[in-house]
Amino acid sequence: MPELPEVEVLRSHLHECLPGLQVRSVTVLKPRITRPVTEAQLAQALVGATFRAVLRRGKHLVFRLNQPQGHDAWMHVHLGMTGRVRIDPAADAFPRHAAVTLALGPRDLRWVLVDPRQFGRVGLGQPHGLGPEPLDDAFLPEHLALALASSRQSIKARLLDQSVVAGIGNIYANEALHRAGVRPSRPAMDLRPAEIQRLHAAIRHVLAKAIAMGKAMELDFADGMDGLFYFGQAPDLESSESPVPSAVEAWGVYDRAGQACRRCGSLIQRSMLAGRATFHCPRCQR
Repeated sequence: MPELPEVEVLRSHLHECLPGLQVRSVTVLKPRITRPVTEAQLAQALVGATFRAVLRRGKHLVFRLNQPQGHDAWMHVHLGMTGRVRIDPAADAFPRHAAVTLALGPRDLRWVLVDPRQFGRVGLGQPHGLGPEPLDDAFLPEHLALALASSRQSIKARLLDQSVVAGIGNIYANEALHRAGVRPSRPAMDLRPAEIQRLHAAIRHVLAKAIAMGKAMELDFADGMDGLFYFGQAPDLESSESPVPSAVEAWGVYDRAGQACRRCGSLIQRSMLAGRATFHCPRCQR
C-alpha cells in the first residue's frame, strides 16, 4: 500500500504537470471508488475548473482547483492498496483498471486513477480526521509523547493510527521502530522520553530517506506496474557508489524475516500485530 513517501513522490510529479490544465469532462468507470459522490456531482464541482496545486495530506493526494467564478474546488484521492494517478495523452486507450478519468485541456491530456483492487477513494473537499504531518517543523517530540502517554495500544498499532500521525503505514512503522530500537509490541504509554525522542527522529529519517530515493527515480507506468510504490529490496544504498542504482529500497527489517539484522546480525523475526505483518530484531529492539 502506498504510504506517505510514495504519495509525496507522486504528488511532486503531478504538481509539475497539472497546474494550468482545465477539466473538460469527468468519467467514472468504477462508481464504488467515488461513493457517496456521484459522477454528476464530480462533474458539477470540477468541469471548467483549473488545477492550481497538488498537495498531500497524510496518504491523500489533495488537488486544489479554481472554478471560473473564482471559487476554489478541492478533490482528494486515497490510493488504497493498488491505486495510482497518471497523466496520459487523451488519444490513448484507457489503461487497464481505469477507475476515474478527467479530460484536460488545452493540451489534450487525461488524468486517470488506475486501481485494480478498487480500495482507493476519490472525494470532494479535503480529508479530515488526520493527525500532524510527521515531516512538518511543527511536529515535535512533545506532540508524539502526548499522543502516546495514555495509550495501552502497542506502539506499532499506535503509529498506524492516522489520527496520531498522518501518513505512516506498515512498512515505515516497522522501519522507524527498528531504527529507534523499540520493540513493536510494547505498550505506547511505556515508552520513556529518550525512546520517544529516538522514535520521533527515526520516523522523520526513514520517511525523508524514502522520499529522496523516490524523487530520484524515473516514473514508469508500463502496464500499471511501476516501481514507484513498492521499492522492494536492494543492497544498502548508503554504502553504494551509485546514489539510486535502481527503483528499490534497502529495508532494515520489513519483509526480511529470517535474515540477519544489518545492525547486530540477529535473525529478524516476523509476527502478526494489530492484524499486520510485523518485523523486528529481538536483540536491537527492546
